[in-house]
Amino acid sequence: MGKYFGTDGFRGEANKNLTFEHAVKIGRFLGWYYGARLDKKAKVVIGKDTRRSSYMFEYALCTGLMASGADAYIMHVTTTPSVAYITRVDDFDCGIMISASHNPFYDNGIKLLNGNGEKMDEETILKVEEYIDGLVEIPIAHRDGIGRTVDYVAGRNRYIGYLISMSKYSFKNVKVGLDVANGAAWQIAKGVFDALGAKTYVINDAPNGYNINTDCGSTHVEHLQKFVVDNGLDIGFAYDGDADRCFCVDEKGNVITGDHILYIYGLYMKERGKLMNNKVVTTVMSNFGLYKALDKVGIEYEKTKVGDKYVYENMVTNGHRIGGEQSGHIIFTKYATTGDGILTSLKLMEVMLAKEKPMSELAAPVVFYPQVLKNVRVKSKPEAQQDPDVQKAVADVAEVLGDTGRILVRESGTEPVIRVMVEADTEEICEKYVDQVISVIAAKGHLA
Repeated sequence: MGKYFGTDGFRGEANKNLTFEHAVKIGRFLGWYYGARLDKKAKVVIGKDTRRSSYMFEYALCTGLMASGADAYIMHVTTTPSVAYITRVDDFDCGIMISASHNPFYDNGIKLLNGNGEKMDEETILKVEEYIDGLVEIPIAHRDGIGRTVDYVAGRNRYIGYLISMSKYSFKNVKVGLDVANGAAWQIAKGVFDALGAKTYVINDAPNGYNINTDCGSTHVEHLQKFVVDNGLDIGFAYDGDADRCFCVDEKGNVITGDHILYIYGLYMKERGKLMNNKVVTTVMSNFGLYKALDKVGIEYEKTKVGDKYVYENMVTNGHRIGGEQSGHIIFTKYATTGDGILTSLKLMEVMLAKEKPMSELAAPVVFYPQVLKNVRVKSKPEAQQDPDVQKAVADVAEVLGDTGRILVRESGTEPVIRVMVEADTEEICEKYVDQVISVIAAKGHLA
């Protein structure tokens, strides 16, 4: 990770950590870089979520791009996966999404995508950061070299058409609830489900610039749970601010997480001979219950670091077809280069309709183990993690748990903390072993 850009873009509080000057410079560099590298006027597509500051960042990026000679194509309010899709299929040099995903409205972010609709490579991002810090100079465009903006709402409409084409079944008479989080999916999701024949019921679809993710969406799925039960719906889906993740709610009001989704669709692929390499890609934070369920049906799995970036890299490198995170980032590499909440919804609908079973029955084999996670503030993350006594304490717990649970100790990527997590048969066992490891960290003087 660089100085400004993390695993999910340049993110921070608008005009505090992430300013409009940053956005202008990002636009300036990308407009020049792709134009000079390709010896032509660069074409860049931009999307944004519903945060008030997204408009400011959109115009700032456009200003920088045009000043460097690039043409900026504006998709307006749309989802991250739609920008990735359009970048790829319409031959843009790169794509930009303005969003802080599930963060509150006052935060924002700038996500950069390469011409294939994938997260931009580290080498190019480091060059952007060098320009932000004033370490390099680039020319400004003049006369007929100056760029322009192009209204490109047609790109969003084409993405909607693509999603509709993904479904093999009519959703006629299926009652579907959608929580669009007052975010980027609010103009897209309902139209897709309506076009497929569903009886669609939508909540949190009145964005005002300040209410994105506020007590709604995939981070507050309890509201959709109640909505589904109260209205007798067959299924519900909740998205985050930029709709690259999805949680599902079954007909009984139970939450279907990303781990459940990996099992349900992974098994569906295996049964049809579509699960390449017989593997599902997970992160180290997936629940132990997922692995037990996959073992029972003979599906193998990979484990990556936390972050959909690492999941996607593993999938591309090894030719796997499905992967994701417990948080609802699910990637289907045959259809998309990023997590796509609406696409994930359509895939779950496909399994439910193909098997003619309710979602509660499809998810039942995944029984989550109790989990306790505690964050420990430390003076030095590497020193605490690599301490021989701490490592021995972790190994001792792992040996005791055997195949009845697991322990995970990892460094936070954003805070000076070590995360200690245990999954086991009961919460009491989890608490006991988490505290046991933390006591060793404390005894060795690593606490901050």
